[in-house]
Amino acid sequence: MDRSSNYLVTGGAGFIGSHLVDALLAQGHSVVVLDDLTTGRTENLAKAQQNPRLRFRRGSVLDAPLVDELVRECDVVVHLAAAVGVKLIVEQPLKSFITNTKGTENVIEAAQRHDRRILVTSTSEIYGKNSSGPLNENSDRVLGSPSVARWSYSTAKAVDEIMAVLYHRERGLRSTVVRFFNTVGPRQSSAYGMVIPRFARQAVRGEPLTVHADGRQSRCFLHVSDAVAALLLLLEHPDSVGEIFNIGAADEISIHELAERVIASAGSVSALEHLSYDEAYGPGFEDMERRVPDTAKLRALTGWQPRHTLADVLADAIADARAELRGDRCAQVPSTPEQRLPTCGPVAGTALAGR
Repeated sequence: MDRSSNYLVTGGAGFIGSHLVDALLAQGHSVVVLDDLTTGRTENLAKAQQNPRLRFRRGSVLDAPLVDELVRECDVVVHLAAAVGVKLIVEQPLKSFITNTKGTENVIEAAQRHDRRILVTSTSEIYGKNSSGPLNENSDRVLGSPSVARWSYSTAKAVDEIMAVLYHRERGLRSTVVRFFNTVGPRQSSAYGMVIPRFARQAVRGEPLTVHADGRQSRCFLHVSDAVAALLLLLEHPDSVGEIFNIGAADEISIHELAERVIASAGSVSALEHLSYDEAYGPGFEDMERRVPDTAKLRALTGWQPRHTLADVLADAIADARAELRGDRCAQVPSTPEQRLPTCGPVAGTALAGR
C-alpha cells in the first residue's frame, strides 16, 4: 500500500484492532477508527490518540449511513468489528449473530460501492468441531445443531466470508479474508472466555485457575504482534485479493499444561480448579479436542513466520494482568471533539475482536 493511504479500521479500539492501528500509524498511514465501545476499550488507543493522523468515530457497523460515509473517505478498510468470545456468544447469541452478519454486510456493501480494498477478519470457529489437524483453508466445517449458540456464531462468520468471496467473484470487490486462531497479547480481556488472559489474571491474584473439563483439549496461541504482521503483509500483497488465509501459531499445548505454565511463569501460588462445561457455560455447550492451523498458504505468499514463542505470549499476558491489577492501563483523553473518548477506569470494558 501507498505510504499515505487512509485506513478505516472497524473495531479499532479492540484488542487486535488497536494493535493494528498502532502499526499503521507507525508506517505513516492515516487511520480512522470506528468503534461503538461496547466491548472496545478506551485505554487500548492510549498510544494512538497522541498521533494527529488518528481520527476516532464512536459508532456501530450497524449504522449503514455512517459506515458508508467513512468508507467513502478512506482507501482501505480493515473490518475487525465483531461480537467475539465464547462467553459473549453463549450469553447474547441473537445480538452477536446480527452484529456479525448485518454489520459485515454494511461494510462490504460500502466497500464495493466505493471500490475500496477490504480485509475481512474471520475466525477458526469456522471449522466447528473439526478436530483433525492441522486445518487448512479448505478443511471441512463440522458443526452441531443451529440451536447451539456456538455454531450460530460459526455460521455467522461463514456468512461474512461468503459475502466477501461472492462480492469479489461477481462484483469485483478487492477483498481478502483472514481466519484468526487464538490470538493473544497485551490489551486482551479475560471477560468473555479468552483463556490466557483469564489464567494470567487469576494467577497474579493468587486465585485458582479454572480449567474447563479435563483440560486435555489443545490449542495454539499466536502473539498479537505476529498476527498484525501477517495482516500488514497481506494488505500489501496484490495476490492476496480474493483469497482466504489462516493466521495462527503451530505449537500445540493442552489447556491443563497451559495453566501449569502460566502459574510457573507468574511465580503464582494458585491451584488448578476443574469446571465442567455446564458449570462454565450452561447446559448444551460443545467444544473440540484440537484446533491447529495450517498456515502454509500465508507463508508461501508472504514469507511470514511468527517471531514470538509461547513463553513470550505468557510473559506479556502476565505483565498485562499485573498492570491491570495496579490500575495503570487507563488511556489519556484526546483534546479534539471528534476523537474524544470517555475517560476510563482501571479495568473498563472488554476487548473487541480478540479471537
